[in-house]
Amino acid sequence: MSQRLRDTFARARQEGRTLFVGYVTAGYPTPAETVPILLAMQEGGSDIIELGVPFTDPLADGATIQHANQVALQQGVTLARCFDFIRDARQHGLTVPVLLMGYYNPILARGEARACAEAAAAGADGWIVVDMPPEEAGSFLQACRANDLSFVPLIAPTTRDERIPLIAAAADAFIYCVSVTGTTGKGNVALEELPPFIERIRARTSLPLAVGFGITTREQARAVRRIADAAVVGSAIITAIDAAEVDRRVQRVREFVEDVSGQ
Repeated sequence: MSQRLRDTFARARQEGRTLFVGYVTAGYPTPAETVPILLAMQEGGSDIIELGVPFTDPLADGATIQHANQVALQQGVTLARCFDFIRDARQHGLTVPVLLMGYYNPILARGEARACAEAAAAGADGWIVVDMPPEEAGSFLQACRANDLSFVPLIAPTTRDERIPLIAAAADAFIYCVSVTGTTGKGNVALEELPPFIERIRARTSLPLAVGFGITTREQARAVRRIADAAVVGSAIITAIDAAEVDRRVQRVREFVEDVSGQ
């Protein structure tokens, strides 16, 4: 398990606050801006950062992140480049936990053990692998644990009660709760349906819970953080980048994260 993640959640509990998790696709809008954007997210108030690993077929993601993936891939961003971004950001002062978020194929292509060893050496704290169910993650979990990396599984509203303990057993830091069925970034988080969903999970695990998919505004993030341990915002950050002038994109990320992460 990542010590940085453990300390981040422990510190938040001591301070009586909930966390903000920001997502950005590695290499978007350009590779040269990725490290400055990561630092801007930290400066703006991201307690944890998800760095999206570009993939050709990101089925769980909506149009905004799909486009970001395509742009990054066209600029030659690979899993190895993602490690480089994290290493460079650490050297420039990034201290918050970083989770690599994406799909299994790039990990498989590189080799589970090699990918985990390289991720840890670069300064990553773990993985969120959208298309890897815990039942099939045995060897990957071993590789994560051998390198002190956390594996963050996902639980959806459609997850059966009896599967929740199985999923929780694969986690060691927190669980990613998918707020809606469907893809990311539609701004359609069903706030009225979240309390019973979160209660159903809390009845079966004591791990911290982060909620993502569909959160786009400060008000939504604040509502989520009243019932969960963390709120995750991704597509809205990409949208903020797209809306900014080229020479203000990094600054706009910091400003947007500062606004939406405010408690």
